[in-house]
Order: sequence, then structure tokens, then C-alpha cells
Amino acid sequence: MSNWILGLTGGIGAGKTLVSNHLASLGIEIVDADVIARDVVAIGSDGLNAIKQHFGSAILLDDGSLNRAKLRDIIFADSEQKNWLNNLLHPLIRQNITEQLNNAKSPYVVLSAPLLYENKLDALCNHTLLVDVPVEVQLTRTANRDSVSTEQVKNIIAAQMSREDKRQKADSILDNHRDIDSVLADVEALHHAFLQHAEISK
Repeated sequence: MSNWILGLTGGIGAGKTLVSNHLASLGIEIVDADVIARDVVAIGSDGLNAIKQHFGSAILLDDGSLNRAKLRDIIFADSEQKNWLNNLLHPLIRQNITEQLNNAKSPYVVLSAPLLYENKLDALCNHTLLVDVPVEVQLTRTANRDSVSTEQVKNIIAAQMSREDKRQKADSILDNHRDIDSVLADVEALHHAFLQHAEISK
């Protein structure tokens, strides 16, 4: 890949979107793994057609889109079905990510992915940035934002790589448990450093 790629990640509720939105406002293209994961199972996609063939049309909602809640229930209860789905979707997602990273025109490009390390997407990146907050902050922020129980948020956090392991893997760590002006000032300082890295690597 010719572009210099920043991998941006953070646990649920850590504030990854705040950082990616600010970098986008500075003219940096964002490749969002979550958006791509939705696109590869959109109506009319090869991904959705394969899922429908495998699970039957009962896996669809009335409008023909994927019934995510039903699919989630199936794969949580059956690891074989989960493996089948991962084997279908991960190559499609990775292919789309790679294409978008290659086509980016900004001085460097951001790959935003909550499961950057878990799905080994950091292998595509020149540098990784972890947006980090204490777990208690993740719990309260997410429960308030998504109107879900702290129990549900705990389960999501438990399914992700631990905060300690992410901190060890990250090249840079941004503390997002403080006032927003300080955080954004640090984002801009990092942005200038990334511009220099990208320029040197050309």
C-alpha cells in the first residue's frame, strides 16, 4: 500500500468517533471498518445473498434487510455458525478496507476500527493510536448514550481485547478522560506528527 495509514481504535465509549471526526475536519480521509461491515451485508450485496442462502429468508426483515438481532442470537448460541459467518464476511470487509485505503487522496489515511487488534487489521497500518479511558467511564458513557444496561456494556467490553493489552500494542495512546479542549489540542499535535511521518515515508 502506498498511503501512510493510521490505525485508530478504542473500546466502546472511549471516544474514537470524536477523534476521527476531528481528523476528518482537518482534511484526513477516514476508512471506517464499522461502516464497511454494514455495507457488505446491505440489500443486494453478495454478503447478504450468501447469508440468506445459508440461513434462509427468515433471517431477513420485512424490507429485505438483514435481521441483525436474529443473526446475533444465532451466532452467539452456535460457534460453528459464527465461524461460517466470519469466514464469509472478514475477507469481504478486508477487501473493501484495502480498496478504500489505497484510493484515499489525503496526506495520510485513517483506518478506524474498534476491533483493530482483534481482527489483525493493525497489520495494514504504519502506526496505531488508541483512544483510552478507564473502564468505568466506558460503562457510564455507553449506558447513557445507547440507553442500554451496564450489564450489556460489560459483556461487550468482555468480548473485546483487554484495555491493558491494547495499551501494550498501541504506538500512541490518547487519554480521553479529561476536558475536550485538551483532548482536541493533543489530536492536532498528533496530526502534525502523522503528517511528518507520512511525508518522510513517501
